[in-house]
Amino acid sequence: MFAPLTKPDLGAASTDAQIYCRPTCFVDRPHELDDDCLRIADSMVWFAAWHISLREGLTVKSAIVPVPEWDGWIAAMPDRLAQAANAQRAGVARPRGVLQLGERKIRLSEPQLMGILNVTPDSFSDGGKHVDAVAAAEAGFAMGVAGAAIIDVGGESTRPGAPLVWEGDEIKRIEGVVSSLARGGVAVSIDTRKAAVMEAALAAGARIVNDISALRYDDRAMEVVVHAVCPVVLMHAPSAKSDPHQGGNYAHVLFDVYDMLAERVAACVTAGVDPAKIIVDPGLGFGKGVGDNLALINGLALFHTLGCPILFGASRKRMIGALDNEAPADQRLGGTVALHYQAATQGAQMLRVHDIAENRQALRVWRGLRDAALTA
Repeated sequence: MFAPLTKPDLGAASTDAQIYCRPTCFVDRPHELDDDCLRIADSMVWFAAWHISLREGLTVKSAIVPVPEWDGWIAAMPDRLAQAANAQRAGVARPRGVLQLGERKIRLSEPQLMGILNVTPDSFSDGGKHVDAVAAAEAGFAMGVAGAAIIDVGGESTRPGAPLVWEGDEIKRIEGVVSSLARGGVAVSIDTRKAAVMEAALAAGARIVNDISALRYDDRAMEVVVHAVCPVVLMHAPSAKSDPHQGGNYAHVLFDVYDMLAERVAACVTAGVDPAKIIVDPGLGFGKGVGDNLALINGLALFHTLGCPILFGASRKRMIGALDNEAPADQRLGGTVALHYQAATQGAQMLRVHDIAENRQALRVWRGLRDAALTA
């Protein structure tokens, strides 16, 4: 239920109140607004207002605040909230720059595609398709040719109800594929939550760790990432145990997911991970219902305030089927493209997808529209 936020509400906020400042009211032609809009990092996305929310317990009050009115609202906040709000604004503005992955440079000034390569027999949409190492590597190379900047190799299904895979078996599944792709000049990420698999994949040439547990499942995972000095994707899942889908009881899903990722970013920085190497992922579909997923997509821009690139993955997710007469996984391409286009309009830097060519085409159209608006 919407409740309006006023400046007096801010002044009367309790000591445990939290503030969230989400970019909103995106604009196509920022040059026509001069200083009345702001840019998300070094992206091609500008916005004209902040959606400021004050959370006190179960109560959330919100207001849309035009960019020029920011200082007045900050002045109405207690020092603690003002410091948090200004830190969030700084996070939005912080350039995301370039991901240096060996000899490859991935520029994050526009959305990049991460290709999904599951070398598993039981993944939800492509299980069994790439279990042969040679065929899997060929599929990864084909994704690169089609436009994927990074290939994300996974050896364990994390669909609801999937059995836990022993780390030795997971290593056997991914090691040869990672090595072949890396030797061929492909930027590879390893999709795993197990430290031993991370080590094996990094030794084989992977450059990024993509952990659905945000380095919580395995006690050694943080140590591995710190020692490797590699980029890491921290994804939200409600449980760090064997079944990442357990839990998922949210008071306010957008803010609950945000708070968890903020805590994990801080923990990584404290442990010695370079903040510039941290990527966040809200974890669509992991312990979240359709309504939860839609709320996260609509509020995606909030995660820019963490100061990290956003990885967004909605490819063939069940929510698409739920919104389209239970369409099966192999008939969810249209919904996939629509959701990733929506993420791009909110400034997401990386999109994790199965179907590279179709999503690449959508991004080229998006880029053409942005160029036309900025230069006309």
